[in-house]
Order: sequence, then C-alpha cells, then structure tokens
Amino acid sequence: MSKTKIQWTQRVWNPITGCSKYSEGCRHCYAEVMAKRLQGMGQKRYKNGFTLTLHPEALNEPKKVKEPSMFFVCSMADLFHKDVPFEFVDEVMKVIEATPQHKYQLLTKRANLMHQYFTLKGYVPDNVWVGVTLEDANAKERLWYLKDLKYTFDAKVTYLSCEPLLCDLGAFGLGGIDWVIVGGESGQQARKMSKEWVLNIQRQCAEQGVPFFFKQWGTWGEDGVKRNKKENGCLIDGKVCQEWPKVLNNKLNTNQL
Repeated sequence: MSKTKIQWTQRVWNPITGCSKYSEGCRHCYAEVMAKRLQGMGQKRYKNGFTLTLHPEALNEPKKVKEPSMFFVCSMADLFHKDVPFEFVDEVMKVIEATPQHKYQLLTKRANLMHQYFTLKGYVPDNVWVGVTLEDANAKERLWYLKDLKYTFDAKVTYLSCEPLLCDLGAFGLGGIDWVIVGGESGQQARKMSKEWVLNIQRQCAEQGVPFFFKQWGTWGEDGVKRNKKENGCLIDGKVCQEWPKVLNNKLNTNQL
C-alpha cells in the first residue's frame, strides 16, 4: 500500500496482483510492464510476475491509515477477475466496511462479474465507488451493469474510466453515471488519441451535468505529436479540466488529490 501519482486518487491498495488480457484496452497494460519490472527487482509481492496472485497478508493495510483517504483498489490487478473467488472479494469488502473513514474506488473491465458480486451481496457499501473502463465503443455494454448498480443498489458514486481512449465513443447516455475520467495511452507503443474524441465526451458530460476529469494526453499530445507524456501534460485548450463527483465531503482533502 502506498501513495500514488495517479491524479484521481491518493493511495493504491493491492490485495491482488496480476491479471490477464480481456479487451483491446489491455493490449499495452501498464500494470503488466510494472509487475515484470518489480519482479526483476526482487520484490516479494511480484515473485509471480503478472500471474494473478492473492495477497491475504495485505488485506488489513488500510486499517493502518488513520487520515481519511481515497484508495484505488487493485491498481495492479482486477478485483473482479474470473479467477478471484468471491470469498476473497468478501474479505476485501470486510476491510472496506470496517474503515468507513476511507473511500474506495473499484475499477473493472469485467462489469458483469462486479454486478453479479454486488447482486449476491445485496448492496454496495456507502464508501465504495464503482467504476468500469470504457475504452472503445465495443465496450458500451458495460454501462448497463454500472447503471443498474446505481438504480438498484443506490451505489453512491458510479464512474467511467475512458482510458486509454481508443476511438470516438459516439453518443451515449450518462444517466446513472456520476463521474467520467478520460486519458490517453502512454508508452512507446501507445495508440494515438484524437482531441475530437475527448471533446465529444467533455461536451456530453457538460450537457448531462456529469463531472469530467481529464487525466492526461499520454504519449501523443493535444497537437498529435509524439513526445514524453509529462511534456504533453493534461491541458485542453490551455485549461485544466479536472472535476470531481459532488458527493465528496470535507473529511477528504481533495486538495491533496
């Protein structure tokens, strides 16, 4: 468990590491590259590289953090991978519910399994934010599962991570969605993200009253030029566009995010 440079959270918590390819957004997975690097450095938690591995010894880590914090759960895995037993997800949820001072962001491409889990559980804990990755138009079916968690189980925050954004998503309804994150791909093999794709999502968020958070351009800049992602930054027409869900309260210092 550690603090992170990911702009839309504060800490990462990885009671699971490793994953497997699921959709086009996984092609150049940053977590896979990082896991193999950490394996090469001799990090014990990554002795299996990017093979899915459960870490029960890491379950209680959030309990050691007293200051209310935002945790991204499984930044190096997918909590709802088909090979993660729901019994282990239950153990993760026990820690989440035992630490109501924190907020926990869940993010998955396997929206159907996340929906199945919470349907069996019967509710979504109040301090859980549920999100799905929506990287291209072929993944739009994931929206239904996310919206149903809002309408059926009153999930407090539902969000989309359109990163890496791989195409124009076209028009889509954002009813039941509380937040949208957008970002471009990074790395030597990164695929280019068009500014028009970003503006299309931003425009729909504005029209439908949904906070829009632009994380980064990635390896390809706003001008379509390939360079270091730090140089490309996160400005859209010279402005930072990083809005937050309306449910955040004073117990969480968003100035630190």
